[in-house]
Amino acid sequence: MTNIRLPGPIPLPENIRKSLSKQMINHRGPDYKTLLYRNTENLKKIFCTSNDIYILTASGTGALEAAITNTLSPGDKVLCASIGNFGERFGEIAKSFGANVTMLSFEAGHDVDLDTLRNALQKDPTIKAVLVTHNETNTGVTNNLKAISAIVKKEFNKLLLVDGISSVCSIPLETDKWQCDVVTSASQKGWVLPPGLAFISFSKEAWDSYSTSKMPKYYFDLGQYKKYYEMGQPPWTPAISIMFSLDLSLTNLIDEGLENIFKRHESIANLTRTQIEKLGLKLLPVNHEVASNTVTAVRVPPSINGSDLISTLRTKNDIELAGGYGELKDKIFRIGHMGIVSESEINEVIEALRIYLNN
Repeated sequence: MTNIRLPGPIPLPENIRKSLSKQMINHRGPDYKTLLYRNTENLKKIFCTSNDIYILTASGTGALEAAITNTLSPGDKVLCASIGNFGERFGEIAKSFGANVTMLSFEAGHDVDLDTLRNALQKDPTIKAVLVTHNETNTGVTNNLKAISAIVKKEFNKLLLVDGISSVCSIPLETDKWQCDVVTSASQKGWVLPPGLAFISFSKEAWDSYSTSKMPKYYFDLGQYKKYYEMGQPPWTPAISIMFSLDLSLTNLIDEGLENIFKRHESIANLTRTQIEKLGLKLLPVNHEVASNTVTAVRVPPSINGSDLISTLRTKNDIELAGGYGELKDKIFRIGHMGIVSESEINEVIEALRIYLNN
């Protein structure tokens, strides 16, 4: 069996796979209403919020688009604090809908510098919203979202839109305590589900912005989701099979408890980082404090071709690793360890790397 060590999609346990095979139900009927309400209330527990949450049939990028188009208007000034490729994508989405975006980009391997963020907000009081990726999977770095929020919300009272796609349910994210106005996530990450669902939380301040938002929206119009949710329905045809598996996954996560989930991810991440460094390889993150607990980004030694490394482990060892995007292509490889990951699966990767490096 392939050892899938990607930062999404991730391997699915047998009970989740079986839950996908259930017969269809009427998405306008009472059974779906019960399922929708139960899943939504359980999502709120994982998001640590009492805000509205909506389930989209989309990838995580769809939720990012919804975050932008439901809160902003063309010409609105937006600050995008980016630490990698996916942070850049968030800003690009805002630009594509006409927002006036200032990119605040940081060197690969670093998190958002708080003083730089503060200075950027002080420089332009007309900025309406700040975009930030909590956990950047292209660089294996996790931002200090709590500290970022304290600046954005408490010091400047700006709208805070968070890409939590690869962090929610794997890394602590306190939506309400940290005053995050919009938080997004997606099913193929630590939720231990196949791709196809995205989740978005929406605060009162986000709804206030929605009331004046003039960006075009239809499929991702959260006003439609709100209207139909009150009837116990989705506005559009949902991914019913994944809704069944979401129901089971949420039960599993809640039964395990958030603290235990976070400790589990921290433990397997520490093992991965330690073993990587024992091989003489260097991590991309500048230190362990900012290193992600869901994906480890490793620098490719100058003497090695990154694409060849990934291809060799795929063909000879049946191990799937991820490469880097953009300027990091062939400069790093990435080991995903979100969801249910055993030490033996990580050790298998480490041993394959050891053999490859010694050849």
